[in-house]
Amino acid sequence: MENITLIESFSEFKDDKLIDRSTLMAILEDVFRSTLKRKYGDDDNFDIIINPDKGDLEIWRNRIVVEDDKLEDENCEISLSEARKIEPDFEVGEDVSEEVKLVDLGRRSILALRQNLTAKIHEHDNTNVYKKFKELEGEIYTAEVHHIRHKAIILLDDDGNEIIMPKDKQIPSDFFRKGDNIRGIIESVELIGTKPSIILSRTSPVFLEKLFEQEIPEIFDGLISIKKVVRIPGEKAKVAVDSYDDRIDPVGACVGMKGSRIHGIVRELGNENIDVINYTNNLQLFISRSLNPAKITSMKIDEEAKRVEVMLNPEEVSKAIGRGGHNIRLAGKITGYEIDVFRDGVEEDVELTEFSDEIESWVIEELAKAGLDTAKSVLEQDAADLVKRTDLEEETINNVIKILKEEFEN
Repeated sequence: MENITLIESFSEFKDDKLIDRSTLMAILEDVFRSTLKRKYGDDDNFDIIINPDKGDLEIWRNRIVVEDDKLEDENCEISLSEARKIEPDFEVGEDVSEEVKLVDLGRRSILALRQNLTAKIHEHDNTNVYKKFKELEGEIYTAEVHHIRHKAIILLDDDGNEIIMPKDKQIPSDFFRKGDNIRGIIESVELIGTKPSIILSRTSPVFLEKLFEQEIPEIFDGLISIKKVVRIPGEKAKVAVDSYDDRIDPVGACVGMKGSRIHGIVRELGNENIDVINYTNNLQLFISRSLNPAKITSMKIDEEAKRVEVMLNPEEVSKAIGRGGHNIRLAGKITGYEIDVFRDGVEEDVELTEFSDEIESWVIEELAKAGLDTAKSVLEQDAADLVKRTDLEEETINNVIKILKEEFEN
């Protein structure tokens, strides 16, 4: 039977792609009808019978018998003389059903049919993958490192689906080898043409939130809620939590005895420092908690401008700012307020920008990134700490300190 070779491939597609029988039959019929349209101009008068389980396919062409001199549409009509070659007793007006073999379609049509079938199967497969992962957006997913490129890591899951983790979605301290399993969040799923593009992220705040849900039973059970998560991936994070039960200490429940509950999360994120904060509707108290471990003397809140001026004792300033300015940046993100730090009891101070004639602007900008924007905020720091907190050389730091000291001595 001429159809056998092509039919055998149907079973391969069915086994490889795990397509259900009814879907496969619909795809096959669609492909064959497209081929018949190209060959005969119309497919309405064709019956297609498919049994992919048995490897059986039949195509029947239905035509009406007409007088030899009245044949107008060769696809839908057959002349009386041609009909009687099939059955001698056919008469005008009767229906004739004739089987069409694949070989009758021509070699090119069969080749195009096979290519079309492959494309349709892959399109169906890609659509299912897209739907599956679209439903998993925002959920934790694990896949294996298949290939490491300069700008991204290519992962494969157990079903062979390709997942991409771009460089900017990796924690700076992450280091993976081929074959390693990686956990992350399915951040986005898009169709690029007909192929799904699945992006995995380990830097998303949602990843940290989902890790808390997995590791903290009270969060999973809904007894504790996560109000907000902010991160500087691989460096520091702040998580605001609240409890619906006054008997539950949300911070204590999340951290555990001696940090036992949060330790696994910290390790997963490359030793990212995680501050768990007790959420409150009291804005002043929430801002104060967000700046822990610094102790605030007083604050002035401008709700319209979304800014707050915080007064601290000089020795508390570096604690509020944190290494690299991370603490104050995250405090601003989690509260939604721009936080300005002032030293309590310090009357005289000078903005670093006032020294732009003596200190290069890029040096001032680098110090500002670390939360050091006044002369005294720099002078209160140890030179060695300043080198660690910024990308500035020791010689540059010493030169800045010398210029600032001369100003105050004068």
